[in-house]
Amino acid sequence: MKSDRNKIVRLLKTARGQIDGVLKMIEEDRYCIDISNQVMATEAILRKVNRQILHDHIGSCVNEAFNKDDQQKKIEEIMIIMDKLTK
Repeated sequence: MKSDRNKIVRLLKTARGQIDGVLKMIEEDRYCIDISNQVMATEAILRKVNRQILHDHIGSCVNEAFNKDDQQKKIEEIMIIMDKLTK
């Protein structure tokens, strides 16, 4: 992985902390809208992490493949992940 690992790990640990917080809120029978807001905040962090990983992948791995005439495989990978992202 060519991403800034420290940044990615920090964001994922934040998301994990938020998930733990959501579980605690559910156990404490907290207000549904408050729980939903925390779930959306966690989703936003995960989307940010995924976006960063994909940007870095395109900037390094895909770029490298184009320089080595191995672009077709990387294009197919990107198309598959885009299909998953748009479901």
